Amino acid sequence: MLRPKLPTMPTPTGVSTPPAVIEPTTVAQHTAPTPATVAQVPSRPSVQLTPGTALALVGGGTAVVLVVGAVLVSMLLAVAITGASVAVCALVVRSLINSGTKHR
Repeated sequence: MLRPKLPTMPTPTGVSTPPAVIEPTTVAQHTAPTPATVAQVPSRPSVQLTPGTALALVGGGTAVVLVVGAVLVSMLLAVAITGASVAVCALVVRSLINSGTKHR
């Protein structure tokens, strides 16, 4: 029931014919009339920056850098404060353990 059923390939019966021989054909090249010359449009840059858009791009880039920098600095500060508080807790626990053994 759970075994896959594999299809069986039927064996060919009868006489098989050899493939037909294809002979190469020659290709005749015809010369087409040349198209009329089209006036070319002078190429220009696809993006034109005006002083206003350049200033907006610089301002946007500066804002992104400042926001990302503030986030990274705050994360670094959070890690530093957490590490310092864990170190203080470890010192307090060690002090409590050592003071408990001296009184006995």
